[in-house]
Amino acid sequence: MTTLYGPAEIVIGMNESVSRVRLFDGPLDLRWHHCATTSDFIADLFALPFHASRNNYREVRHNIGYVVNELIENSVKFREPGEIRVEAAMDVDCFKVKVSNVVSTEAAVSFQALLAQITVGDPGDLLIERIEANAADPEASGSGLGLLTLMSDYGARLAWIFSPVDDGKCVSVETFAAIPLIQSQQ
Repeated sequence: MTTLYGPAEIVIGMNESVSRVRLFDGPLDLRWHHCATTSDFIADLFALPFHASRNNYREVRHNIGYVVNELIENSVKFREPGEIRVEAAMDVDCFKVKVSNVVSTEAAVSFQALLAQITVGDPGDLLIERIEANAADPEASGSGLGLLTLMSDYGARLAWIFSPVDDGKCVSVETFAAIPLIQSQQ
């Protein structure tokens, strides 16, 4: 059964004018430096229309790079072997990205429980609560700090689609993010 977390309108429109990148397992395996390299490439590409204003270019490039990097890092960290797909699109005032990968059924259940906690309430308040909880228990994991930071500090709207994979041992996770391109104009 396919399950959606977050606003459905974020997932609509990703099949229009989309740029796609696929990260494959191979002899080098997928590692953290692939996240940064890929997110920098996507940020450079999508920030180009803003090159007329140095400040706008830097803001857009940074915001896109941060969001994409966070989503790819989560995919690398929690994935089962296989590819990670990144799709990105942009319109006049919004950048959208979808990162897809496969996780174990157990990881999907844990992630859905985390989403149930961090997608209700004000992201800024939840971020502060999570930071305080992590300070009290440094051994805590799966805190959702990265996702809360995206929502609180970058104005990201997030959604997830979980779909079982044929063998029942894994779940396909599609993570969607939409961010405004120029924060200061809001």
